[in-house]
Amino acid sequence: MPEAKKRRAVFLDRDGTISEEMGYANHLSRFLIFPYAAAAIRRLNKAGLAVIVVTNQSGAARGFFPESLIQEIHSKMEAELAVGGARVDGIYYCPHIRDDSCNCRKPLPGMLERAAAEHNLEIKGSVLVSDRYDDIAMAHAAGCTGILVLSGYGRGEHQWNRHRWPRQPDSVVENLKEAVDLICETTEK
Repeated sequence: MPEAKKRRAVFLDRDGTISEEMGYANHLSRFLIFPYAAAAIRRLNKAGLAVIVVTNQSGAARGFFPESLIQEIHSKMEAELAVGGARVDGIYYCPHIRDDSCNCRKPLPGMLERAAAEHNLEIKGSVLVSDRYDDIAMAHAAGCTGILVLSGYGRGEHQWNRHRWPRQPDSVVENLKEAVDLICETTEK
């Protein structure tokens, strides 16, 4: 029997991309989804692309909040997206700090690799959208297109640090809505 065809995915950072950047979202009330996020993700769903959230959440390892809060926030995010007719196919997070030497902390590719294995995804040819350059570097290393959004930390990262980046993002856009416009425009060609 032939192996099922692998799907392309859009990997989304959480904080600063789907939701407002709050530093450490150490309480459920601090997690606020951007008003355009559900419509943007719904458009990806309709385009047949897998939508996978990948997020570093070292606040748990640092003792800023219990790891259970990460689950509560993700449940809230999924519920709010569902109200807007959107869904994510998977959520992956790294609760570690850099010194833990795990493979899942961005910019390492562990979350992408795990998602690809569990959801039959093709990493090469997929897209990653984030407000952080480390995530864009991870996308490039894995063979993804990297789109930097200027929401969250993106504007400052782009303005102050882009001259030091060894490779520029494939695109720089204002926010997730514009990133999805670009992805869907490219997908439809």
